[in-house]
Amino acid sequence: MDWPALIQTHGYWLLAVGCLLEGETLLLLAGFAAHRGHLNLATVMAVAALAGFTGDQAFFWLGRRHGTVLLARWPAAAARVARVHALMQRWRDAVIVLVRFAYGLRTVGPMVIGMSPIAAWRFALFNAIGALLWALLVGGAGWLFGHAAELALRQMRAYQGGLLLALAVAAAAWWLWRRRRARSQP
Repeated sequence: MDWPALIQTHGYWLLAVGCLLEGETLLLLAGFAAHRGHLNLATVMAVAALAGFTGDQAFFWLGRRHGTVLLARWPAAAARVARVHALMQRWRDAVIVLVRFAYGLRTVGPMVIGMSPIAAWRFALFNAIGALLWALLVGGAGWLFGHAAELALRQMRAYQGGLLLALAVAAAAWWLWRRRRARSQP
């Protein structure tokens, strides 16, 4: 299987689908793939921002239209409503931007915000800001991870002979120790 060709062929649309919902892991991997030259980093960030924005807008409107019914069906999500509403009382705009970074609130948060009296245009504006920040930070982290991994592997190549020798010596010492221990026990 030719992984680079698969990534180049399907990477962007898979990233878009993943970012409609959660997407952090896919975005990190896409940033890593961009570092390896399989995808374009600017395109990865643009796709992620647009898909993240679109997904959160959909959840906002789902909450606005059917939030009460949906929360009645999923009590675990309903338990988070009070938390999001309390945060909205204090930091309304910041919550909209940062909800995508909060584990467990990425999909529920926009739905709960949609149930609040906030204006749709205000949510869209701060959702766009949050989606852009999220795409830049998480996609950039994936790219930086790729850079750091490449540097570490390059340095490990210089020491691989010594590392293999140390591993062989450690394995031999462990084998001898186990053998002696087995002989000393009746």
